[in-house]
Formats: sequence, structure tokens, C-alpha cells
Amino acid sequence: MDLRRYNESFSRNIGWVTQAEQNLLRGKRIALAGLGGVGGSHLLTLTRLGVGAFHIADLDVFEQVNFNRQAGATISTLGKSKVSVLMQMARDINPDVDIRCFNEGVQPNNADEFFQGCDLYVDGIDFFAVDARRLVFRKCEEFRIPAVTAAPVGLGAAMLTFLPGGMTFEQYFRLEGCDRLEQLIRLMAGLTPRLLQASYVADATAVDFDNRRVPSTGIACEICAGMVAAQVMKILLNRGKVKPAPRGVHFDAYRQKLVHTWRPWGNRNPLQRVLLHFLRKRLGKRTLHPDAQPAVKRAAS
Repeated sequence: MDLRRYNESFSRNIGWVTQAEQNLLRGKRIALAGLGGVGGSHLLTLTRLGVGAFHIADLDVFEQVNFNRQAGATISTLGKSKVSVLMQMARDINPDVDIRCFNEGVQPNNADEFFQGCDLYVDGIDFFAVDARRLVFRKCEEFRIPAVTAAPVGLGAAMLTFLPGGMTFEQYFRLEGCDRLEQLIRLMAGLTPRLLQASYVADATAVDFDNRRVPSTGIACEICAGMVAAQVMKILLNRGKVKPAPRGVHFDAYRQKLVHTWRPWGNRNPLQRVLLHFLRKRLGKRTLHPDAQPAVKRAAS
């Protein structure tokens, strides 16, 4: 796509961005790991925004269970690589989009290559892939690039942003030394400190950490993609102040409610420690990491 066709394809963005800003977006490169739940929607939304280059990573193929929420999941793509399907969908929007594929996901041996030359990271990694998520956020710190993550929860989305020089992913979530279940509990608490979705859960048995299964909707995934793309645009175009972690935002379309969260010290915040204690009881966890004791209990010891 030459410049004339690029300008025509993305001309309806003009007004919300200037032509000069649109040209800047064309020159940006975004790293995106995970093309499942929300990752595919991230890629297509950002492609339609006019971002010109991506590094995309996923090692999975499309299955029937993906149909309710994942961009690219159709009868014709069953069993096909998510990376190859989403790459083709993005190129059908912008034939000149520069996409580099990492078909084995992001691993310790290719993480540096994955982030090389990228301006920003968008997180689409599966909730249960804790090790992979910790790896990519460490690399964001090393490469000093912004990172945006959003969890599709209930019928809404909870978003966090990590900026170079600010609070890190590990400082916020505090996963070091925790067992797998504790890490998942801390991820849930850190992503959704207000648990707006909890009031309308229809079947709690669908939350099954042992079998790596939690409910998720296409509604939430599309809300995530819109929120993240707006944040990405703001960061890449230097469009004013961005509020990074420990601040976050959670919008729930079902409850028609928006909350801004602020959790100094992340999961060490007293409010978070109360929430963590509640989630452990709900999920039947008895063995706690030493740093995971509830605030009240620690104060009495």
C-alpha cells in the first residue's frame, strides 16, 4: 500500500488524530504476545488505527472452544496457527503492514529478538501463562518500553499500564516466591482490585484454576481492545499524561460503571491484602507465602 492508499484507508481516523500523527503511527512497531482471547482483537484494532509494524507471538492453534470470543476463530480456521491466521487478517486490512511472526511464542531464547526495535508492548498472554507473562514484562523493563495489559473480565475490562522508570510488573503484582495458585490469585487481585464483575457471576463453578479455565466473553475482549488501543495511541503520540501502575482503570459494561483504582505498593497495599485473603478463602487456598499474610493477622503477630 503506497502512501496515497494508506492515507485513504485510514482517512476516517483524521479528526481524532492529525495527518502528521497518522503518519507517526504508520512508523511505529508494536510487540504483541498472545493472540488468543483478546490478542487477536488487539492486533486488528491497532492495524485499523494505522500502526505500521508488529511483532506477534503465539504457539497455539484455533479450537472450537475459542469461537465465543477470539478474533480469527471460525470453522475455516480450526486447527490453524493463530499467528498465521491473524497475520493474514491484518494484511487484508493493510497489505503493507510489516509483521514478524514468532510461532513458538516468547521464550527465553528469543525474547530479546521479539522486543528488538519495538516502541511498545501490548499484552495478550493467557491468564494462566504466568511464567511467560513475567518474562515479557521483565524484557519490557530491560528494553525500557511501555507495556499495556487489559484483562477481559465479566462484561468489561480492567487495564494497567507500566512505563519505563515507574513501578514494575513485579513490584505491583509481587509474584516472586509464590506457588502457582498464589500467583494466579495475585494476578486476579492486581488486575481487578474492585472486582466489579463479581456481583453478577451466574455460575461460580466455571472458575476452575486447576484445569486452567475461567469464563470469558467476546464482549469483554472487544472492550479490552478499544481501551488498550486508545491508551497505545496516547502513549505513542505523546498525547498528554498517562496514569501508570499502581493506578488502573476498570470499566464494566454490564453494570455501566467505571472506576479508577490506585493501589500504592501494589499487592502489598492493605486493601489488596484484604482482597487477597478473601480470594484465597473463596478458592480454598490454605498454604500462604510468608508475604501473603492478611494485614490484620500480620499486625497482631
